[in-house]
Amino acid sequence: MSEPSAPGAPSTCAPPAFRDPRWRREVLGWALPALAGHGLRLTGAVEQPRVRPWSTLLRLPTSGGPVWLKALAAGTRYEAALLAALARHGVDAVPRPLAVEAERGWVLLPDGGPVLRDAAGGQDAGWAAWESLLVRYGALQRAVAPLADELLALGVPDVRPAAVPGYLERLLEDPGVVAPEPARRVRALLPRVREWCAALDEGPCATLQHDDLHDGNVLARDGTVIDWGDASVAHPFSTLLVVRRVLLDRHPGEPHRVRRVVDAYLEGWDGDPAALRALVPVAERVGCVGRALAWQRALTGPGVEPAPGHLEAPGAWLQELLAEPVA
Repeated sequence: MSEPSAPGAPSTCAPPAFRDPRWRREVLGWALPALAGHGLRLTGAVEQPRVRPWSTLLRLPTSGGPVWLKALAAGTRYEAALLAALARHGVDAVPRPLAVEAERGWVLLPDGGPVLRDAAGGQDAGWAAWESLLVRYGALQRAVAPLADELLALGVPDVRPAAVPGYLERLLEDPGVVAPEPARRVRALLPRVREWCAALDEGPCATLQHDDLHDGNVLARDGTVIDWGDASVAHPFSTLLVVRRVLLDRHPGEPHRVRRVVDAYLEGWDGDPAALRALVPVAERVGCVGRALAWQRALTGPGVEPAPGHLEAPGAWLQELLAEPVA
């Protein structure tokens, strides 16, 4: 989940438990024996560099180098079980946890070094890096597709095309999500949304979809994709919603280079290239509903008090349905 605060800056709207000394004692009471099981011991003070409504990170200095403890709030807790399942199946390009407590949403992860964006000094990672990232990520999606039912049973959200119109209707019924006038305009699009979803159901089958894929969520060292707290089982091409927006925002004068990155991703999928390419804007429009749902999940749970900018996010994504597709 991307949000406007600077990386590492504390958030004032996280669940109170993440700042409770009793919670810290409990989570470390689980983590330290888990570290010992890997022959590791704590060698310094535990830091908490990031606190968000949907998760927090603790940095544990150990005899084998830094280890990260990620604790997930109620709406994103399924990430722990998801990472455990992907590791169990030997899926490439995803983190390998040292330990997982799925019920409580706790994950111990080895330090993977800087993400692509940081390795590039805060600049864009470069076109070759983006193509490599998308090719490897597409292979991950195709490898995981047979596991879709298992992932759904673990609690990974079901945002497959057939479910999206119903989600959209329920979101529009909530006045806290979107104001009446834009809700009316979005509701008028429901017949088209149903058509888009039917078209996507004819395309590549639903699989794991990260939903926030960018160069701040990919490790520079080996291309591992991190931060799966927004993930769902959905149409694979919905991933391109965030990818293309990031690239077009950074490189507004180079849409042809963005198309090449997308084509590199599409080349791995079976089907007529032109037909696959035509599905991209459709998947992105439907993906706006998925983004609204991801934000709603992230802000759900006991004690979560979202900042105003967070509260506006689900409705803002729904209103993106009214915009023309990004070229």
